[in-house]
Amino acid sequence: MGNDGVGIRVIESLAQERPDLDTCEGGVGGLGLIPMMEDQDVVIIVDAMSGYKTGKGEIHVFPAPPENEVFPLSLSDIGVLDTVGIARELGLCTELIIIGIEAGHIDHFSDTMDPEVERAVPEAVKKIIELIDSRT
Repeated sequence: MGNDGVGIRVIESLAQERPDLDTCEGGVGGLGLIPMMEDQDVVIIVDAMSGYKTGKGEIHVFPAPPENEVFPLSLSDIGVLDTVGIARELGLCTELIIIGIEAGHIDHFSDTMDPEVERAVPEAVKKIIELIDSRT
């Protein structure tokens, strides 16, 4: 869905740049994310967001889950942030960081991303690598 696909684009680029990292695509989120988080040292979730009233393509790093209003809710399951809360309560992941990329309006279908959001992909990959490398 255009700008909403920025998360998967970041994951694809990250997997190419750092094949030594475990990366996976979490689909539309929900409870299916929980098994993916188990036994990981650090979990970084990358997703499109809207509602922070910042420019398209702006990247936000959340060391703690933000308010639920800024990430779109899944249409088929509970939302990403609700899932993160459950995983943390169950003690399934020790450290969790969320990378949100402002996508503007994401309620319409498009097969392309806006240029501002497209330009955020390599910058988000760089931020993720810096976060990971700073822990080693």
